[in-house]
Amino acid sequence: MKAIEFLDTHGIRYQRFDHEAVFTCDEANEVIPELGGARTKNLFLRNKKGKRYFLLVICEDKAIDFTELSKQLDSSRFSFGTPEQLNEFLGVEPGSVSLLSVLNDTEKKVELIVDADVWNASAVLCHPLVNTSTLIMPMDQLQAFMALLDRDVKVMDMPLK
Repeated sequence: MKAIEFLDTHGIRYQRFDHEAVFTCDEANEVIPELGGARTKNLFLRNKKGKRYFLLVICEDKAIDFTELSKQLDSSRFSFGTPEQLNEFLGVEPGSVSLLSVLNDTEKKVELIVDADVWNASAVLCHPLVNTSTLIMPMDQLQAFMALLDRDVKVMDMPLK
């Protein structure tokens, strides 16, 4: 597992919980016990023109106003990226997307947008590029991960419906 190897090689701390494959937040909530940390929804989006791609990481219980978000990001309307685009840009399959997916975006073609409530949590739950494990990462460790990748993270208050 590439993400686990990267984290271990660089001394990034985490706790790991293995489980059956999950594809939705509801499925994850059924099999993953309360572990502490922010539970997230990870959306791979593209703008209407298909020239910009985004990984949107939000608290799982939030409903986002995508019209307002597109204005705030100075983008045309959003749609979901295809499974093929997800694999091409982030190297993961549907159901396995997480903050750690940017590890595979070496050309930094995907803009990482993180909900302020997620970024300000003490820890975050995320898949290590597969949907059969969940990691609990202290936020300082996630920030260290992003720094190692020299990754820009746009943290913002999400416009809600």
